[in-house]
Amino acid sequence: MKVAIIGCTHAGTAAVREIIRQGPTTEVNIYERNDNISFLSCGIALYLNGRVKQLEDMFYDSAEDIRTENIHVNLRHDVIRINRQKKELMVQDMDDFTVKREKYDKIIMCTGSMVSLPPIKGVNHARVMLCKNYEQAQLLHEKVKDARRVALVGGGYVNVELAESLVDTNHEVTLFQSHEDILNNYVDTPLSAKVIKLLNDHHVKVETNSKVVSFTDKVSELLVTTADGREFATDVAVVSTGFVPVTDLLRGEVKMDRRGAIITNEYGQSSDPDIYVAGDLRTIHYNPTNAPEYIPLATNAVRQGTLAGINIFGNQWPEMGAQGTSAIALFGHTLAMTGLTYQRALNAGIDADYILFEDNYRPEFMPSTTKITSIMVYEKKSLRILGAQFYSKHDVSQSANLISLAIQNQNTLKDLAFVDMLFQPYYDRPFNFINLAAQAGLRKIGLL
Repeated sequence: MKVAIIGCTHAGTAAVREIIRQGPTTEVNIYERNDNISFLSCGIALYLNGRVKQLEDMFYDSAEDIRTENIHVNLRHDVIRINRQKKELMVQDMDDFTVKREKYDKIIMCTGSMVSLPPIKGVNHARVMLCKNYEQAQLLHEKVKDARRVALVGGGYVNVELAESLVDTNHEVTLFQSHEDILNNYVDTPLSAKVIKLLNDHHVKVETNSKVVSFTDKVSELLVTTADGREFATDVAVVSTGFVPVTDLLRGEVKMDRRGAIITNEYGQSSDPDIYVAGDLRTIHYNPTNAPEYIPLATNAVRQGTLAGINIFGNQWPEMGAQGTSAIALFGHTLAMTGLTYQRALNAGIDADYILFEDNYRPEFMPSTTKITSIMVYEKKSLRILGAQFYSKHDVSQSANLISLAIQNQNTLKDLAFVDMLFQPYYDRPFNFINLAAQAGLRKIGLL
């Protein structure tokens, strides 16, 4: 069998590694537009503040290590057309511009996503940076090295992490968010407010309800203008307002959603059964809503790539769906979340409610303890857990993993209220804070 893998970051790397295990005699041709594979963009912020010394450490695999007699890695090669009827690819060498045709039996599409550019006048200015791939990270590092002021446009994960890194390296940072809340796709207003305060306390100026409409060149600086007419001078701007799937190769050829993300079945197949899809260019079954959603996360990409590498040999391992579980470390605090926020649950038409609960994570007689703020979102009628958010100086990241499993298994507030969890004063109370949050939710509705 001849397999073409188009794109090779997380999903493509996971797919080829699985193919090597499952079918080592399979002929695989990898086509990657960049001159590298497997770059972890989540490490860019760590590189900018020096916690990671070399950006190259963010590569966890290489073309040299993957290449074998049957695995052909074609870097700087762009697939410019897929002929599904002939099962043929048209591939261009990006260095000498020669074009060749290659046959395939099956494709694993892993072209990923790119930064969504908002309609801001001047967004292509040389002082306006993006932050996703290796080349963009290199350029950003060079630009901010000699800059004093940095404007971050967008209040999602990428810019919130960059805010800490840039403050750590003595930059004056202003973060612009068009919404009232930051991280609004991940947390509800109470936790957004805590994160904004944390950023302000560390000298990040947060401008909410501030839609940036233009970047203007002004001698040796950049002028950032918001919709209400305010102007802010900066040296460098970083735009990160979301991602869009890279699916132009298959537009009009397979089923896609309104964003252009490819829709797959439970085995990762597109509407063309010989084209499997993994990573940021496709939807995933979102368990909290029981519907397909676009959730571009490396965790999803790795799982999907691994399963695609199994399923091309015969669909034998269906996907379990996802909860969109994630976490961020910020100025000594952990913010972790999974599933729906309360607001997103309402937007999805779910009759939902939530409980906001705060308590110390372990007994007060211990030498130290600290508070955990928990938000647990649930469906009113069934009490089914829809999502949760945790914030603390204590490491609460694994709590999001636990609730992810609870959502996956359709557990309820009643289940979490009394599920067996360990007690040891070093680690928690006789009732874990998740137990206590669920019990508080049951008391709120009069069931306890």
